Amino acid sequence: MGKRLTFILGGARSGKSSYAEQLALSAGRVVYVATAEAGDEEMAARIEAHRRVRSEEWDTLEEPLDIVDAIAPLLPEYDTILLDCLTLWISNLMHRDSSEGAAHVDIVAEAQRLLDCYAGSDASWIVVSNEVGLSLVPTTALGRRFRDELGRLNQIVAAAADEVYFMAAGLPLSLKSPADR
Repeated sequence: MGKRLTFILGGARSGKSSYAEQLALSAGRVVYVATAEAGDEEMAARIEAHRRVRSEEWDTLEEPLDIVDAIAPLLPEYDTILLDCLTLWISNLMHRDSSEGAAHVDIVAEAQRLLDCYAGSDASWIVVSNEVGLSLVPTTALGRRFRDELGRLNQIVAAAADEVYFMAAGLPLSLKSPADR
């Protein structure tokens, strides 16, 4: 079937991760790239719940910030990269950015680095992200910037993807398939 980039979007608790994991079950050697950080007990419990449902045959790479440099050396070892998720990755980058007083992270450049990493590999990728543009307008400047940056990133990845699914109530809705390219 050849390598492909599959992008899975949806709201919170829409079934994104479960669907991505289903797709990866028959995908050969898999590395699960997790971007979440346990900032509190509730998040730690969520991370642990995600760990428990992953296939024991998969390897896990937990990297909240520099996913491209973390993934790149592993690419020859795996048939599939499951990246869960872009939402937390961007949140982590923006939080680091604001806490260090650094210049704003260039999300477009980071997206291009990620897609270049995919293009330079022989592995298929399954990438998960939240769709945050369907809700209320955030009341803070940082919240609005996050929503906008993630929306831009999602558009860039969706444009490059071979197939895109939107999850609603645990059901995958195909937004883009290889025939649409």
